[in-house]
Amino acid sequence: MQRYIDKFEKYLSVEKNASVNTIDSYLSDLDAFAKEAGDVDIKKIDYLTIRKYMAKMSAEKLAKKSIARKLSSLRSFFRFLYKDGYISENPASSVATPKLDKKLPVFLDENEVVKFITAPDVSDILGARDRAVLETLYSGGLRVSELVGIDIKKMDLIAGLIKIFGKGRVERLAPIGEQAIKAIREYMKLRDEKGYGDVQALFLNKNGKRITDRSIRRVVNKYIKIASIKQKISPHSLRHSFATHLLNKGADLRSVQELLGHKNLSTTQIYTHVSQERLKAVYDKAHPRA
Repeated sequence: MQRYIDKFEKYLSVEKNASVNTIDSYLSDLDAFAKEAGDVDIKKIDYLTIRKYMAKMSAEKLAKKSIARKLSSLRSFFRFLYKDGYISENPASSVATPKLDKKLPVFLDENEVVKFITAPDVSDILGARDRAVLETLYSGGLRVSELVGIDIKKMDLIAGLIKIFGKGRVERLAPIGEQAIKAIREYMKLRDEKGYGDVQALFLNKNGKRITDRSIRRVVNKYIKIASIKQKISPHSLRHSFATHLLNKGADLRSVQELLGHKNLSTTQIYTHVSQERLKAVYDKAHPRA
């Protein structure tokens, strides 16, 4: 099976131009399946083989979302094999996806966002960087991977636009507001004073190298504690907050979809549920006969 996984990896990299993170995710899921299937002819893997694998994951109490993701990886893999003629039938095509529990995204209210974003001490370069990181995450509604990939040459701070690469290496322009622009300028001034003016990556670690996803998560966890935020949030929660606040202020769903870089409108619609939940809470609290 490894031979076919290698072919699939090449297909993802060359033909689909998938990101490193996406490829790693696919390979991790396929390696787990290959380990479970053992030394078996790829042509002998059928519908029941995949169903048994899913049943085993379910028995091990793996989250439905994780099972669904692994099944999605298998579907893409076997679809590739079938399309290129390596197998005569696609064993994953008729396997049903487990029904997922609908969870509303965690977000902060506007006051909590301000408290959180203004928590860093900007008197030194790392504090100034952290402030700029948080401002940019929220102002642009960015994913962490998009944030760490920002290069200085891709920014137009006069226009308030940043060119970023989203999922699937799809390029888009993300607008950012005055507070984020101000924070970035102040951080860049300190950055230049440290001698990092020639480094293309915008956000750097203490060694002058491009900051990593993991470091961003550490930054967020640090200021959750400092700002005394009780909710369990992640960097992605600022993206959720961004979308929720825009809809609450009257932005239309299509515009929010474009700003988030969502391929499908259905992905963005989860935030309408958040807004509806907020409206119901206000109703229950304020209406005399609720």
